[in-house]
Parts: sequence; structure tokens; C-alpha cells
Amino acid sequence: MLKRIQKGSLVETAIESLRHAIENQQWQVGDRLPVESELSDALGVSRNTVREAVRVLAHVGMLETRQGDGTYVRATRDAGETLRRIARTQLTDQLEVRIMLETEAAKLAALRRTDPNIRAMTAALDARGRADNSLAERVRHDETFHHALVAASHNSALTELYDYFSHAITETIERTENDADLPEPSQEEHELLLAAVRRQDSEKAEKLARDLLVPSLIALRKREP
Repeated sequence: MLKRIQKGSLVETAIESLRHAIENQQWQVGDRLPVESELSDALGVSRNTVREAVRVLAHVGMLETRQGDGTYVRATRDAGETLRRIARTQLTDQLEVRIMLETEAAKLAALRRTDPNIRAMTAALDARGRADNSLAERVRHDETFHHALVAASHNSALTELYDYFSHAITETIERTENDADLPEPSQEEHELLLAAVRRQDSEKAEKLARDLLVPSLIALRKREP
């Protein structure tokens, strides 16, 4: 049942009402939405407002408008909203997911890395080492290194997932670099990880990737009430 819209930002509220209905499976993937007039009556807004809300949800991939046929549900999740929800999760949750992704990536990278992969990781890590006096630069090169590590796994699904999660990755890097009470992964620890990938020691690479982040995770858990 669509929630009737009260006063406020009508388009934004219409978007949220439709998104909520889709996420709660009022309509399944592949279902056609009611016509504009029905949605307008159900929401208590004009057809123009409904049309704009549908246009936004089609843009983010939840809906698909077929000329002369209607509007269909394409996905039950808004990728942008999912990212915003991830950004609102606790840092411990984000770190746990990052550990899962990067340890598997490190293991696969050690098995599959190519010479260009090694060069990309080395260049990023060298730049990170030279950025001691610039936190922003160090964070940027740290991100580049980890993205290059994941790319070296040559698993396109893992790479896409990591890229999708990249906002939270950036958040964890910035927090561990800025928070004096959190253990900061050192340049040497990163170098050891790269060395393990270079010599194709998958078990060691997996362990070192985990060791980079687990101390921060433990420190954060100790803060939790």
C-alpha cells in the first residue's frame, strides 16, 4: 500500500514512497506499475510529480519505462541509496567487509598478478611512501594501491564489488590515518604485502592483508559499549 504524501518536498517524498514500496516487494521485478493516474491518486500528488519520481527511479535503475507499454520494476534496490546506507553503518562493520574483500583479493592477486599489476602496485606504494608530509596524498595513494591489488585478482565481480564499496573504503582509510587512537598500517606492512604478491605466496598475502586492518578493528571494538 502506497503511503499518501503530506506537505513537503513532493517529488522527493514520492520517490521515497515508490522506492519503499518496491523494496518491500509491493511489486516484483518484471511487474508493471499502475498507470500514472492511479499512482497520482494513491500518493495524493499530481501526475507531473509522479512522472518526475518515476524518471528519477528509472535513472538509478530501479524502474524501466517502455515507450507505449508502461513502467516496469527492474530492480528492488537503488544502488545510490544502498551506498548511502553503507556510509551510515558503523566503521567496524565497514572494516569487517573491507577485510573480507581485501584478503580474498590479496590471495587471488598472488596467484594471478601480471607484471603490469606489479608495476601499478609498486608505483602506488612508492608514491604513498613519498607522501609522509601530506596526509591527503598518502590517503589517495593508499587507495590507489588497494584498488590495484584488487584489480590484480583478475576477478571482475570482486573488482566491481570493491569499486561499488569504494566510498566506505575511503572512509576506513581516512579514519585509520586520522584517528591517533587507531593503529595505522605502516608503509613496511604494505611493502611486505606487495612482496608476498610478487613472489606469488598466496597464503602469506592473505594473512598480511588481514593483518593490515585487524588491529584497527580490534581497537574499534574495544570502544563499543
